[in-house]
Amino acid sequence: MWKKKPSEGSDRFEYLQTLVGEFQDTDSEEAKEQVLANLANFAYDPNNMEYLKELQVTDLFLDMLTEDNENFVEFGMGGLCNLSMDPECRDIILQNSGISLVTNCLSSRREETVLSAITILMNLTTASSHSEITDPAILQCMLRFSLSESPRLRNLAAVFLQDCCSHEQVARAEQQMQGQQSAVGIPLPKD
Repeated sequence: MWKKKPSEGSDRFEYLQTLVGEFQDTDSEEAKEQVLANLANFAYDPNNMEYLKELQVTDLFLDMLTEDNENFVEFGMGGLCNLSMDPECRDIILQNSGISLVTNCLSSRREETVLSAITILMNLTTASSHSEITDPAILQCMLRFSLSESPRLRNLAAVFLQDCCSHEQVARAEQQMQGQQSAVGIPLPKD
C-alpha cells in the first residue's frame, strides 16, 4: 500500500484514487480490508467528499454490503454511515436499493455494523423514503434493539424511534409485537 500521506488538492485525490485502484487490483482479502477501513475513515472528512464522489466510493461501499466477509460489510457500512450525511451521496444510496441493503445489515451479529445501519437509516430519511424506513418490521426491530443490554444499541434505537417515527407508528408496532416471544429472525448483535 502506498504510504504517502494525503495533502491538499490533487495529492489528496491521487492518494484516494490509489486506494480505490489497489482495492480493485488486489486479490488479498487482508489488503482489501485495510483499504476499505482507510476509505471509510477518509469518508469522515468533508474535505474528501468531492473526491470520493468522483471515485464512486459510495457504490463501492454499497457493493460490500452483500459480501460474505463480515469485515467488508462492517467497513462498507462505516463508510456509508459517514457518506450518508451528504445529500448527493444519500441520493445515490437511495437510488441503488440502499434502504434494503442497509436494512439487511440490521441482522448482523456485529454491533458496529448494526449501529452503522441504524445511523444510515436515520440519515436516509427523507419525505420520499420515510414510509419505507418506518416500515413496521423495521420499527419492531428498533423496539427490540431498544431493550438491548448494550447501552449504545439501546440508546441509538431509542433515538431512531423518537426522531424518525410518530408516536402512533411506535404504538402500532408495539401492539403488533404483543404476544411475539422471538426476535422474528433478527438476532441481537454480539458485543
